[in-house]
Amino acid sequence: MLTSTLLPATITPAATLIDQHGRPLEYVRLAVTDRCNLRCFYCMPEQGIQYMPKNELLSYEEMLRLVGLLAGLGVRKVRLTGGEPFVRRDLVPFMERLAALPGIDDLSLTTNGVLTAPHVPALARMGVKAVNLSLDTLDRERFFQITRRDELPRVMETFHALLEAGIQVKINAVVMDGRNIEDLVPLATLSRDLPVDVRFIEEMPFNGGSHVATPASLPWHHGRIRQHLENHFGALAPVATEAGATASEYRIAGHRGTVGIIAAYSRTFCGTCNRLRLTAEGGIKTCLYDQGVLDVRALLRGGASDADVVEALANAFRYRAANGFEAESQRPLHQLNFESMATIGG
Repeated sequence: MLTSTLLPATITPAATLIDQHGRPLEYVRLAVTDRCNLRCFYCMPEQGIQYMPKNELLSYEEMLRLVGLLAGLGVRKVRLTGGEPFVRRDLVPFMERLAALPGIDDLSLTTNGVLTAPHVPALARMGVKAVNLSLDTLDRERFFQITRRDELPRVMETFHALLEAGIQVKINAVVMDGRNIEDLVPLATLSRDLPVDVRFIEEMPFNGGSHVATPASLPWHHGRIRQHLENHFGALAPVATEAGATASEYRIAGHRGTVGIIAAYSRTFCGTCNRLRLTAEGGIKTCLYDQGVLDVRALLRGGASDADVVEALANAFRYRAANGFEAESQRPLHQLNFESMATIGG
């Protein structure tokens, strides 16, 4: 268990916080770093991005304090993201402390898999329920073209290690016109014999200036992805999902696992969104498409009390944009292309 300095006695679990659109707060995506060991085309330019100085990133102690306070507001699920979480030192001991926080009963992780395999036994021991594995192709040459690194064998080592450990594996594949369309069917075929969920994600414009992304340049929307899969596998049977799910999930006849489609650019799931994002430098985003609504790092390092932080967090969540289009329209600058997914929480 954590020390009392990280579990304030004045904060007790509360009824779930509801925003002005009737959506609950139950889930936080926690970015532990903005650094990454790949250079994926859809995330950043080949030369990388300007990373935050280390002293400007939240410390593990600060993250633990914030998640403890968020648990008091109704958060029960935490997903660690980045950047790539495993490029930050001492991640596993931090996760063990995070898993021990009262009120947090679902701890999961998104990773590119390059550094993950040696840590899989520890993830299983601490009760990690699921791992989202970023995998856009099963072809080694195309993997190199997309990520600019020759690391597919290590990613596949992680994939098999997770399956052997009995951890639920969700593959995240970004669908990119002209780059990996031929990989959609092979990736979906993994669900035939293996208990995996293969989710196809609409490409988003957060690429750190790698290229200009507009609706016209992102033609693989959720409807087209589904049609492409049905052209090969036949009709996809919808599967019921939990409240707040971002993926529309489907079962292919005769397959053990499922396939899913995440309309991340079309933003069809905003009406049930139950999450907020905490960026590595301590920014709160109540929508992927907003420009940040609260600087909690400034509160923590400015001596704010737990009650002050809780009030600020609650207010940030209560007054949210109705959807990603409204959040985008409220930005002073609408140029999403200059942001990288690595800096806003994977």
